[in-house]
Amino acid sequence: MKTSFVSNLAIQNAMRLTIQRGQLEMMKLNDEVATGVHADYGLALGSSTSRSVNITSQIDRLATLKDTNSIVNQRLSGSQEALKAMQEAAQKSLTSLLAFRDNNTGDLLKIAQDQTKASITAFTSAANTSLNGEYLFSGINTDVEPFVAYTPTSPAKASYDAALGTFIAAQPAQVPPLTSVAQFTEAQMTDFIENTLAPMFEDPSAPGSSWTDWSNSSSQNMTSRISANEVIQSSTNANTEGMRKFALASVISAELLSVSLSDSVRAVVTERAVGYMGEAVTGLIGSQSSLGLSQERVKKANTSIEAQTKIMKAHQLDLEGIDAFAASVQLKTLQTQLETSYTLTSRLQQLSLINFL
Repeated sequence: MKTSFVSNLAIQNAMRLTIQRGQLEMMKLNDEVATGVHADYGLALGSSTSRSVNITSQIDRLATLKDTNSIVNQRLSGSQEALKAMQEAAQKSLTSLLAFRDNNTGDLLKIAQDQTKASITAFTSAANTSLNGEYLFSGINTDVEPFVAYTPTSPAKASYDAALGTFIAAQPAQVPPLTSVAQFTEAQMTDFIENTLAPMFEDPSAPGSSWTDWSNSSSQNMTSRISANEVIQSSTNANTEGMRKFALASVISAELLSVSLSDSVRAVVTERAVGYMGEAVTGLIGSQSSLGLSQERVKKANTSIEAQTKIMKAHQLDLEGIDAFAASVQLKTLQTQLETSYTLTSRLQQLSLINFL
């Protein structure tokens, strides 16, 4: 009979290999039990992997849209707050003008002038509101301050003075010669306001408009995609009618009410200022309403995105998910096998001829 010798080293190495494989499998099972999905879903799903990749891509796209909508909502909310401040400034100015219309005493005239200056300051500050380094009312020119303050050295003041000088020079000869606003008749004041001043505050693209002296804004608003098939205007700009009418009414109040006019001519000035300021308030409320509709559309889009995401994740879990109970049982069984392997390996390492001699 022939005998052959088998080294216990070979048995130990085989056992170590078994332990190593068991440890790797145990790591994979631990990961699967913790996440609830296959550790290597490409291996587990085979040809269905493309479906999983497609679902993941769609979930990521929906998450990106929701993040973008958050930024859009911030811009819309900031614009609403600024428009509210502008509308309040215009309303205060309108209230002051209405009070002055029925009583043109010197005290009320001073109050109206002070209120006009305060309203212009508050309005300008709100119109130049910025958020995250972008001006809210610049249209697509978000890096440019949109509204230019009306000061004695501003381009808008220079345009007004030039228009007034041109109007006076163009009047037919009269006695005494017309040299200042204080000499205007009712007809001349009406003509100056309606046919000289008002066209200067029309849309920048209109003939005769000098609105660019007041605004650096683009008339093109920001647009944002809030869902797969929906794009909204996510901003407004300083060229809207409400802002232009506020500037016109403010110039009329600041420049003409302070002049020593007859009661009848001052009544013309007051009526026009009240009318334009009322249009300004209405226009600003309209801008708020428009942005409010955009906010509502963003809200509905987010609700839709959340529903779509929930459906996609459920489908993804059906495709990539594992039986958590079965995985836990398998993990427990593997732990028992590894412990047994550790015991056997320890005993094999203790086998030695020396122990038997």
